[in-house]
Amino acid sequence: MQRISVSERSGLAAAAAEHGFEYAASEGVTGWDESGYYQFTMAQIQDNLAAPAEELEGFCFELVERAVNDQAILERLGIGEPFWDYLAQSWRDGDKNLTGRMDLSYDGTGPAKLLEYNADTPTALYETAVFQWEWLEQAAEEGLIPENCDQFNDVHEAIVQSFAAMSIEGIAHFACNTDIEDDKGTLEYLEECAKEAGLKTHLLAMNDIGLDDWGKFTDTEEDVITTLVKLYPWEWIMDEEFGLKVPASRVRFIEPPWKAILSNKGMLALLWEMFEGHPNLLPTFFEGDAGADALAGTYVRKPLLGRQGANIQMYRDGALQGSSDGPYGDGGQIVQGCAPLPDCGGRYPLLGLWLIASKAAGLCIREGQSLITGPDARTVPHVILD
Repeated sequence: MQRISVSERSGLAAAAAEHGFEYAASEGVTGWDESGYYQFTMAQIQDNLAAPAEELEGFCFELVERAVNDQAILERLGIGEPFWDYLAQSWRDGDKNLTGRMDLSYDGTGPAKLLEYNADTPTALYETAVFQWEWLEQAAEEGLIPENCDQFNDVHEAIVQSFAAMSIEGIAHFACNTDIEDDKGTLEYLEECAKEAGLKTHLLAMNDIGLDDWGKFTDTEEDVITTLVKLYPWEWIMDEEFGLKVPASRVRFIEPPWKAILSNKGMLALLWEMFEGHPNLLPTFFEGDAGADALAGTYVRKPLLGRQGANIQMYRDGALQGSSDGPYGDGGQIVQGCAPLPDCGGRYPLLGLWLIASKAAGLCIREGQSLITGPDARTVPHVILD
């Protein structure tokens, strides 16, 4: 794995306009950086990233199976009792999942380490599946990269195939907080994939969803919602007034309710309890647990529920080395052993391994200017070259 500097495509401004990205000549595309790319071998992708991610996904399923049969685990995760049976039934019914992104620390040599699992509301999907692939094709045409380069990127095809296999009847509704641009853009892309799979769709804002006299959720046309592809965290749903109406609504949710167990960072501590010593896992504990003493003051503190790298503190030998602000600091916390991101000339790449229907399907890389990857990180393309 190496970072290679390269010139931008001659048509970058036009590409940004075509795909709806903001562009400025001095700064390039907002959230995107093609002044360099990361190069991997096929063995690194397959053996060190894709295969471990699928194995970890299997571990996650074992965790969900245990959690829905053990109320103590759900309590440790802070999931409210009114939703316990709902999550358990969703799992036992085999409700299908669609997307997830495992964030990994990897430098090309040792085992990749799982830092977080964005199992419920992962973004950077369009940049990965479409914009990154287009860069590969155009950069090769312009001679910016070797013409025999490939890319680990089957994301688009996998999403379309997954939608086609879900046996969705009627209209598939899509909803998010449309004021959050990343969420809106990701959801619009998912809707386009669903249309390509032959589905009828309707996109709306979460706050435009209504409730009829029979406890059914409805859209802006007062049509009953039977399938809802949401980019809205399960913990928000369960914390809001209308959330108590969800279990009786008979809506099919994508992502399914059982994903609430995996979108909680407490799952990292539970995975360590179940699979302690696995090479792709870091020692992780709920804050205050006796086992946390083993970290000897060198760890990362994270909220159980958080987004975009908010409310994270990094400690070394008991001293604070870095932190990020945010609105998620009041709930429970985990402490996790350190696996610092590699330093590539002052750029710190976080590898996001995409799982589509639980199969490894693609890679995105987000670069930040510090060891904590925040909302200002930029997506950087990658290639495979042996």
